[in-house]
Amino acid sequence: MEKVGYLGPMGSFTEAAAERLIPLAERVPFRSIPDTMDAVKEGIVEQAVVPLENAIEGSVNITLDYFIHHQRLMMAAEIVAPIEQHLLVAPKRQSTWESVEIIYSHPQAIAQCHQFIRRCLPHAEIAYENSTAAAAKHIKEHPEENAAAIANVVAASSYALSIAQTRINDYDNNRTRFILLKKNNNRYDNDLISSNTKYKTTMMISLASDFSGALHQVLAAFAWRKINLSKIESRPTKTGLGNYYFIIDVAMQQDTILIPGVCEELRALGCEVEVLGSYPCFTLEELNGFETKMMAEK
Repeated sequence: MEKVGYLGPMGSFTEAAAERLIPLAERVPFRSIPDTMDAVKEGIVEQAVVPLENAIEGSVNITLDYFIHHQRLMMAAEIVAPIEQHLLVAPKRQSTWESVEIIYSHPQAIAQCHQFIRRCLPHAEIAYENSTAAAAKHIKEHPEENAAAIANVVAASSYALSIAQTRINDYDNNRTRFILLKKNNNRYDNDLISSNTKYKTTMMISLASDFSGALHQVLAAFAWRKINLSKIESRPTKTGLGNYYFIIDVAMQQDTILIPGVCEELRALGCEVEVLGSYPCFTLEELNGFETKMMAEK
C-alpha cells in the first residue's frame, strides 16, 4: 500500500486533505512541514500533503521556503478546503472555558482567531504548536493545565475533547489550499479527475537584473499569449537584500506550445525559469460530491 505523509498528528486539517486526495493510501503523520517533505525525498513515504496558502493569512512561508531552498519536489495536485476553528478544552473545563490561562495552536490558527481571542480570552497566554492537531493532543495529554486548544472538530473527536466554542475564526470564508508533493515527475492519476477538472501550473522565475520594467516584461510574456495568472508573489532568494524569486500560478495545464513559449521568451531575456508542477485542482466540496455519487452508483 502506498504511504502519504502529512503534517500531523492525527486529526489535523492536513490529514483530512490527504485522506480526500489519496483515499486508499496509508497516512503517516510527521511533526513539522520540513519533516513531512523530507520523508518523501528519503523514501519513507511516496508522497506528502502540506498546507500551502490560507485565504486569510496568505502563503504558508515555511512550506514555500523549504520547498524552494531545501527540498525541491514536484507539485502533483491541490485541494482547497474550508477551515472552521473551534475552542477545545478538556471535558471538565467546558463550563469554565472563559478562565483558561493558555491557548495552544498553530500560528496561522491563532492569527485566524485573533478577534475572538482578543474579545473573549484577552488574558490568556499564547503557545504555538506545529499544528492544530498537536495542540489538541497536548490538551489531551495535560488535563491538569487550565488550557485550551484551537483546532477542528476532527481533532476534538480524535482526542476526546469538548468543544467550548464553535466557529471562532474571524472570517467565514476561511479556506486553505493544500498541495500534494511527489519525488519525481509522476502525475497524479486518480478517478477523481474528470473532463471538468481544472488545472494549474506553478512556475518560479528570477529576473536577470534589477532594471526598470523587468517585471513588466515577465508579465507581458504571459499577457500577449492571453494566459491567465491566478497568483503572483515574491519570495526572497536569500542571497541578498532585494533579491527575489517570483512564484506564478498559471490557470492552465502545461501544454506543448504556450507555456514552453513563455519559458523560452523569458530565458531569452536572461531570466531563470523553472516549472514546479502542473496539476489538477479540487475543492473539498467537489470530492465529497464525487464520493456521494460513487456510493450511489454501487
